[in-house]
Amino acid sequence: MTHHATEREVVIRPRTSADIASAASALVTVHSTDGYPVEGVAQPEEWLSPAGLLAAWVAVFDGRTVGHAAVARPSGEEAVSLWIERSGAGSENVGVLARLFVLPEIRGRSVGESLVRATMEYAGNHGLRLVLDVMTKDRSAIRLYERLGWQQIGNITHHFGERQAIDALAYVSPEGA
Repeated sequence: MTHHATEREVVIRPRTSADIASAASALVTVHSTDGYPVEGVAQPEEWLSPAGLLAAWVAVFDGRTVGHAAVARPSGEEAVSLWIERSGAGSENVGVLARLFVLPEIRGRSVGESLVRATMEYAGNHGLRLVLDVMTKDRSAIRLYERLGWQQIGNITHHFGERQAIDALAYVSPEGA
C-alpha cells in the first residue's frame, strides 16, 4: 500500500525554542474560543514556560503548531498538596501536567490524548506521578483524563485576577503509567 502525501499526520515532538512563537499564536486562538487559560494570555510566550518547567511538547500539523503540553515541578498548586496529603509522596516525586491545549480545528484526531501520553511517558521515565487541575466546565478534557486512567483526587477552586474563582477538579495520573 502506498502512503499518500495527502494523508497528513500530526507529529508530537519535544518543543524547541523555535516552536514558542507558533505555540503562543495557537494559544491565543484557543483562549478566544475556549476561554483557556482563564488568566488570559497577555504574555502567551511567557505563559508557555511556567516556573520549574521540566519538559514540553508540541503537536505539529502541516508545518503549524496545533497543540502543546508541558510538565513542570510543583510550585504551590492545590492539586499537588492534595496528592501529597493523600499519598505521602514527596514533592520531588510529583510533576504537574500544565499548558495543555489543542487548536479547535484539529480536535477529534486524538492530539490531546497523544500529548497527554507524551507527558505520562516522561513522568514514568523520571519516577514522577503527574497531577493537574481542570476546570469543571472543561468536560472534554475531563473525559480525556478519565479515559486515560487518571483518578480524581478532589475539588479545588482556581483563583485568578481580583476575587474571581472557578471550580476545578484535581487529578493524578495512573500509577506506573
